[in-house]
Amino acid sequence: MQRRQFIQACTGVFVGLAARRVCPLNAAPRFSTNPFTLGIASGDPWPDGVVLWTRLAPDPLNGGGLGWEMIPVEWRVASDERMRNIVQRGSTVALPDLAHSVHAEVHGLQPGRWYWYQFVVGEGLNRIESPVGRTRTAPSAGGAIDQFRFAFASCQRYEDGYYTAYQRMAEEDLDLVIHLGDYIYEGAFKPDLPRQHPKEEARDLERYRNRYALYKSDADLQRAHALFPWAVVPDDHEVENNYASAFPEDPGELNFLTRRAAGYQAYYEHMPLRAASIPRADDIDLYRRLAFGNMVEFHMLDTRQYRSDQPCGDGEQPACEERNIETATMMGTTQEKWLQEGLSNSTARWNVIAQQIYMAPFDRDPGPGELYSMDKWDGYTAARNRLMNFFADRQPSNPLVISGDNHNNWVFDLKRDFGDVKSPVVGTEFVGTSITTNGNGSEQKEEYVPALAGNPHVKFFNSHRGYVRCRLTRAACTTDFRTIPYVDKPGASIRTRATFVVENGRPGAVVS
Repeated sequence: MQRRQFIQACTGVFVGLAARRVCPLNAAPRFSTNPFTLGIASGDPWPDGVVLWTRLAPDPLNGGGLGWEMIPVEWRVASDERMRNIVQRGSTVALPDLAHSVHAEVHGLQPGRWYWYQFVVGEGLNRIESPVGRTRTAPSAGGAIDQFRFAFASCQRYEDGYYTAYQRMAEEDLDLVIHLGDYIYEGAFKPDLPRQHPKEEARDLERYRNRYALYKSDADLQRAHALFPWAVVPDDHEVENNYASAFPEDPGELNFLTRRAAGYQAYYEHMPLRAASIPRADDIDLYRRLAFGNMVEFHMLDTRQYRSDQPCGDGEQPACEERNIETATMMGTTQEKWLQEGLSNSTARWNVIAQQIYMAPFDRDPGPGELYSMDKWDGYTAARNRLMNFFADRQPSNPLVISGDNHNNWVFDLKRDFGDVKSPVVGTEFVGTSITTNGNGSEQKEEYVPALAGNPHVKFFNSHRGYVRCRLTRAACTTDFRTIPYVDKPGASIRTRATFVVENGRPGAVVS
């Protein structure tokens, strides 16, 4: 490293936090236990490369156990699973100010093919190799491909159950996994749950790091990361429940931006993100686009960092007029413009908007009144109307919205005017259930059922746990809701609860 980089890495300027002590480089580290306890991962594939991730943490639940030394890490990429034909290799430094995480941006690979990768630390008898992971580059820009397969997931509260859904996802044939937020939950220990959180809520960098370490110690989650490239965006629980921009859930909470900065840094440290997303001060750049040939472009959104504060509180509210404020924003002005420009310029057959919370309205009052959740897009009707009008007027190619957060499976027709049953459908939204959050699921969560008849744009509703699998071709998007019967113990089987098809050029999902 250049001297200036060395000083920045060890003083905190690199990540915008308080100054740290100057730290030495340990060129020949020795480990009493395996430092790859948190597994390996890859993400954000481009046609010529991908991000490779790991974190050195021989004592993962107690800060990692490596102190303030910088540690060199080698990485290598092969065209075969046995790592015999090495096609790229390099080295980087695991920095203590980034929890000894590694984000190696690999270039020079061939588009649209599988590769295998591995990390190495130490020398001689002290040399330790990581497990071998598998990843896939994106097809060449604009290149023709026959199909693209991906799954999306969200909401994996560790204490609520086992990650059997990831065990089953690892059995799938996928090109990409998308995680839509609530990768961790910040809350403190609760009794009588299948697994246990720490006793204290995560509020500072040390506790956020330990919380990620707890989650990433799960073998099923590690395997799903090791088998496929991921694209990730956070929701609220990576920091605090239902926060909005600089506004915490509790208005009386002090120093919230300091807490938010710690949450953002820990998120970056544990995700396969590019250097462009390194947090600076209390901000993190996360909205971005990923293109896969001429088939699909993913528009990855951040609906937490730039939004207006929730109107009338962040819970369910009847007839809250403040939710209709014209200047309210879910994405912020800059990101909203970025999304519209990207959709206008996209040449992909399918445009997938990957975001955190369900976009379609859902009136929870089964009678003549209205009851909406203000933390969802229902609290930001003007922002939603702008996007629905854009879909209707500009007609980007096959807009699909994928969402998480709600712990239920949904299929929604997206319309310019949701109050008019005859209003044309302008897009489709698929909402995925949780991996574990809220424990064992059910066929339908009873509190929603009475209101279904009053929301005719709802095409499907289910409350089991699992994930969503999608297959894109030039002709159609086929979406399978993959569900498991329980999470309070391991070993559940998986089934396809429902399948929906969206045909090219015909917005709206049809049951298959």
